[in-house]
Amino acid sequence: MTNDRYSEIDGVISYIHESISEPLLLSRLADFAGYSPYHFTRIFKERVGLPPLYYVSSLRLQKAKDLLLRTNLSIRDISLEIGQQSLGTFTSRFTERVGMTPSQFRHSAQQTDTYLTTLKKLDDWRSLQPALHSHARIEGTIEAEVPFEGFILLGLFAKPIPEGLPLYGTLLSSLGTFCLTGVKPGTYYLMATSVAWGMQAMDVLLPQTTLRTRSREPIRVKPYSPVPHQQVTLHLPRLDDPPILISLPVLMNNFLNRVPVH
Repeated sequence: MTNDRYSEIDGVISYIHESISEPLLLSRLADFAGYSPYHFTRIFKERVGLPPLYYVSSLRLQKAKDLLLRTNLSIRDISLEIGQQSLGTFTSRFTERVGMTPSQFRHSAQQTDTYLTTLKKLDDWRSLQPALHSHARIEGTIEAEVPFEGFILLGLFAKPIPEGLPLYGTLLSSLGTFCLTGVKPGTYYLMATSVAWGMQAMDVLLPQTTLRTRSREPIRVKPYSPVPHQQVTLHLPRLDDPPILISLPVLMNNFLNRVPVH
């Protein structure tokens, strides 16, 4: 089911995608939508989950990921290409939100293939889930609109966009139930995406076609208070989905580091 609320925002999102290399001031986006900057920011955030300019910066980082893998442009040229004048600022933002430096990301394809091969050979995923803990548990069920053969990366993030390392996360070998334990009081956003076994490293590093889901409303964890059961469905990418910025191989490696050595 698509989210038809404020469907006029779809036109703005398409415009942002087409004009991502140009300066995109808030006033310009608001004018395109025909709203005041204040009203535009409010309805954009309600529809997408992020403020307009944060969404723009997220798309620019997604473009940088694409350029790092698909071109031989220098990292400095890529930072200029996405409108970031300072190489230092670009590198620190990229590292914080993707989980590795631009240079590491550029050279991570072989590593990604290794992780995929290792995960495919795993037998007992359940034994790799974290031990029970005194803090809250977040339990739920995950389904999918279309079938796939592979695994699911699921995590709780501080913002309504999958960037930076999740505060809590796991890999699931199948659809069905999940449980995140030891969750401290706070406000979280549940995000998940799928990786099919047939995917190439490039598809994993640039996950623009993977199934995904995100909680529209934040999950609030309070002391001594049970968290409602979460029911989420992986769906095909939608226009108003934020880009997946965190490098999925970073999450795969974190999970594999919990695997007991035989």
